[in-house]
Parts: sequence; C-alpha cells; structure tokens
Amino acid sequence: MSKARFRLSGLSDEAGQALDKQILAHLELDWREIELRSVQGAAFCDWTKTEFKEIQSKLSSTGLHVTTVASRIANWERPITAPIESDLDELKRTAERMRAIGAKYVRVMSYPNDGLEEQDWRARVIDRMHQLTAQAYLENIILLHENCAGWGGASYKNTLDLLQQVNHPSLRLLFDIGNGIAYRYDAFEFLKEVWPYVEHVHVKDGMLIDGKAVYTLPGKGHSKVRECLSWLIAHDYKGIYAIEPHLHLIPHLKQKGQEQDLLRSYIQYGEALEELLDQLSKSRIEEGSLQ
Repeated sequence: MSKARFRLSGLSDEAGQALDKQILAHLELDWREIELRSVQGAAFCDWTKTEFKEIQSKLSSTGLHVTTVASRIANWERPITAPIESDLDELKRTAERMRAIGAKYVRVMSYPNDGLEEQDWRARVIDRMHQLTAQAYLENIILLHENCAGWGGASYKNTLDLLQQVNHPSLRLLFDIGNGIAYRYDAFEFLKEVWPYVEHVHVKDGMLIDGKAVYTLPGKGHSKVRECLSWLIAHDYKGIYAIEPHLHLIPHLKQKGQEQDLLRSYIQYGEALEELLDQLSKSRIEEGSLQ
C-alpha cells in the first residue's frame, strides 16, 4: 500500500558515499524519488561540471526523480555573523543545477547564533531570509526551512514568526520529525502549529540516553513518529516522506559508519517506514468504518 499511496524518498548519502550505492538502495526499495545531499563526501553544489553531468546521466537512466536537494545555506557551518555572500553564491549555483535536474526544493536553515542578543539575532535572520527568498523567487525554486539549526528552528513560535515576516510563497517548511530529540521540544506539538506551511517531511526517530540523542528505526524512539505520521495522513499531506536515518551517518557531528552498514541499514529503515505507514493507514480506515 505504501508505495502506491505515499511518495517515499530519502537523503541518499546515508546509504553510502558512492552514487551507485545511493541509487541501488532506492531501486531495492522500489522508490522513484531520491534526495541529494552529497556524493563521495562532496556537497551538491561542489561537484565539478563533469561530476554533475555524470550524476545527472546516471539518475536519468534509472528513472529516479530529484524533487529536493540539501544545501549548507544558513546551516550549522554558517553562524549569523558569517558573510551572507557565501549563501547567496551557493543558492545561485544550486538553483542552476536544480533546474537542470528538475528539482523544486532546496533545504535551508536559519543561522546559529554567535553571541548576539535575541532581538538582534532575530532581526538579522529575518533580513537575510528576505534576501535569500527574493533570490529563490528569481531562480524559480522554493526554499524549505528545516526545524533545525538556527533562530527559526528554535521553536514553533520562531518558525511562524519567520514565515509571517518574510511572507512569500518561495519560503516553505521542511519538517523533520526527529529533530525534537536533539533540540529538546515535542515534535508532535511543533508539527500541529506549523502544519499549514509544511511541504516536505523528513522521517527520523530517536531517544535521549545520558543526555545524548541516539537514533532508532522509525516508531521505535521517543520522537512521536507515529503521532506525526498519523496526523499527516489524517490531514491528507501530499508531499514526500524522506528518510534520514542517522543510524550510521550524522553529517553535522562528523560521524560515519562502515559502508556496508550504511546500505543495509538504509534499506531496512525504508522498509520499516513502509510498514509503519501501512499500519497507520489501515488503522485509520478501520477507525473510519467504526464511526
């Protein structure tokens, strides 16, 4: 049922560094979507022209479609005091490649603080997001702000404030279910508040052990994955569910497991998500028949 009803994908570098491994994982899962972040450790916009053409050709030959790509724009590597020129340049280069492969969305964040007072941090973030969104509009792409590093991801109130201040259709939301564990908030409560703006979902689960986030299969942790997925199904969410397992690869912590573990666990994670979505769909149908 899940393959027919739901659009499934994943951040493919968590299946392996090599593109062939990333493609293999998605073909094994029989998924038509793939989300690009890196190949051989190099970020999407850092590939050479030759590498990009080779990657584009391989993806085209397999029939895999790229809807969303990751970027480093405003992420944990670039605090609010860093020059915005790096982000504007990356956005321009990323947009050109997105158009070439037919991608619509690019993931961004909203700048970690660097010693500023809250109001100053907020004001600078909003100003920069105005600039980035204006450029995205000219490039005919959409920024997906993730509930992750940065001012806008600190709480649902900040997220809504950011969206309302920028107020532009070229800025929407990527909701990562598992981020509540690392950033200490209730993901389900967060989702219910920001839901109208969500256009893409990352599925990740985990729990806190001795104060550290430890990641699990979907539905096995404390991120309220079941509640979030049930809510999305009930509200007829039409976007993609993309896995970001973090079981063996956590880019921002520079953690990477063995290649054979990456591929095997990625496929296992995808199958677990399919099973969970099927269970939740059947439960909803059964509940409806009893009403």
